[in-house]
Amino acid sequence: MDIVLQTNIGPTTPARGKVRDIYDLGDKLLIVASDRISAFDVVMANGIPYKGVVLTQISKFWFDFLSGQVKHHVITDDVSDFPAPFRNHADQLAGRSMLVQKVEVLPIECVVRGYLAGSGWKEYQTRQSVCGVRLPAGLRQCDKLPEPIFTPATKAERGLHDENVSFERAAEAIGRDRAEYVRDRSIEIFKKAGRYAETRGIILADTKFEWGLAKDGAIILIDEVLTPDSSRFWPADKYAPGRDQESYDKQFVRNYLESIHFNKSGPGVELPDDIVRKTSAKYIEAYEQLTGKKFNA
Repeated sequence: MDIVLQTNIGPTTPARGKVRDIYDLGDKLLIVASDRISAFDVVMANGIPYKGVVLTQISKFWFDFLSGQVKHHVITDDVSDFPAPFRNHADQLAGRSMLVQKVEVLPIECVVRGYLAGSGWKEYQTRQSVCGVRLPAGLRQCDKLPEPIFTPATKAERGLHDENVSFERAAEAIGRDRAEYVRDRSIEIFKKAGRYAETRGIILADTKFEWGLAKDGAIILIDEVLTPDSSRFWPADKYAPGRDQESYDKQFVRNYLESIHFNKSGPGVELPDDIVRKTSAKYIEAYEQLTGKKFNA
């Protein structure tokens, strides 16, 4: 399979995020997950085979799993149902694209944490809190929290870093009623997904959701959902608090960049072949473990 770093279909150049190409079709968007990979908010020079397909299929699994519980933006992922000229480009789009409703994106990342890891652990060590949420004393790195907590973040432009903020700051940004709604629904979805993941031998440590306002005023779930790029998934049989955990994500890439003292800014570097292979295999493993299905490359 060829690595798809970007697409250019039709007369309009798509907007490009860190890993997605987004075509504006008026009242709809066509979102294409490329094989680009970012780490420390920097896009690397080369891509990861199958990554875009894996992320799209994991999101599709969760959107289907959550159907009936939450409204979401997905219209179809069947390329034959896409408008022209996109329906004629299955070679580039099949498995890695979704036609979705166009919405007004709420400008916060809705982060839910069930375990004390990452930036939350760093803050806890100095303040005994995460984004203003006070936590019990004596917690260890990667300890399970008494209850999942909502720790929103601002949405940064490409090349910049998201900033953790308090719930009050989030409420100022989007309005208190909306903030309370996305907080409560995000925690609800996190708990349901976490219970399912446990049946697959996986711990859902934390995740981030995005929400948007549809034309009818409804707040709906958008973007990717519960993928290795937006979540920390840990193998349950290897979990042990008090240290970093093995994870189903791009940790191979992060570790490599740390080893070469990457400055976490500027242009991305060319990743070595072994890092690329291991990362691709880890994404595929995440899909198969979560869904119970064999990934057909």
